[in-house]
Amino acid sequence: MYKKLFIPGPTHVRDEILQAQAAPMIGHRAKEYSALQGEVTPKLQQLLYTGQRVYLFASSSSGVMEGSVRQASTKKVLNTVCGAFSKRWHQMTVANGIPCDRLEVPMGQAITTDLVDEALAKDDYDAITLCHNETSTGVMNPIPEIAALIHEKYPDVLILIDAVSSMAGSKIEFDAWGLDVCLAGVQKCFALPPGLTVCAVSDRARERSLQVSNRGLYFAYDQMDKRYETHQTPATPAISLIQALNKQMDDILASGLEQRWARHIAMAEIVREWARKNFALYGDERYLSNTVTNVENTRGISVAGLNQELALRGAMISNGYGDLKEKCFRIAHMGDLTVADIKWLLGQIDDILGL
Repeated sequence: MYKKLFIPGPTHVRDEILQAQAAPMIGHRAKEYSALQGEVTPKLQQLLYTGQRVYLFASSSSGVMEGSVRQASTKKVLNTVCGAFSKRWHQMTVANGIPCDRLEVPMGQAITTDLVDEALAKDDYDAITLCHNETSTGVMNPIPEIAALIHEKYPDVLILIDAVSSMAGSKIEFDAWGLDVCLAGVQKCFALPPGLTVCAVSDRARERSLQVSNRGLYFAYDQMDKRYETHQTPATPAISLIQALNKQMDDILASGLEQRWARHIAMAEIVREWARKNFALYGDERYLSNTVTNVENTRGISVAGLNQELALRGAMISNGYGDLKEKCFRIAHMGDLTVADIKWLLGQIDDILGL
């Protein structure tokens, strides 16, 4: 049975987007492909409020995360960890033999400016990794404030942002915030099938990468730059997904960016109000995500059982992640979902649980 996905990725994909992938195949070195990439790139720059480069990688977000941290530092990296997904960047940094330290807060807490300031003051760092929206806990870190602090006090530190579950669902002003790398897979707030990652990179991050030895090849910015001006990629791009992305970006821009951000906030507020009334919210309420809500299972229900019942009604939510399994459940409100969709889902849960 078809299920509408209210999980933090992959998300529900509209039929129009699925059909856009079925356009006839084109050669990736042909003028038709150059025209396609040349169309979609400025739309992505508009989405991210940037005039700097935006790359398209045929990869999951994890690949681009690893590739970006390999190119970021000639000294030492500070990895910030506030949950399961921000932890990955630290694991990648260690696995690649890059000198690094770990700034970690308890699950449900946010990375704050004070914590970053205290940590960066301790050593000679030249890059920091931050998760904008920690999917495992439902926490959204205050990236604009952190970035402003870094530019004021630690101007040589590159700012790398995992926006996997927030890009295209929450406003990210790449240039105004002074970010250096900001990446996301398209299977979450973009509401596309998985397999493609969007990555904005600042000019100074591109310059830093040239100073790094062993920066890799596939994800290297200088390799991407060799074909960027001709709207090509060094390796074979995910053509069908980019065709779908181009269609989706047309729809996003036509409906209006501010309206998109407002819709995500409206959905989030409905879920939060419902959670406070019937359960409890997990984590620090000052830093709640606008794209996924983590609900604390104060009633001790079977989350797996609830999902089984929801499946019969055509919906799916997410259990708690890792140690939070059955202790929490997560409701995503991202992508092309609407307020009406969220109200319908919560009504189904109310009916199943007798709330």
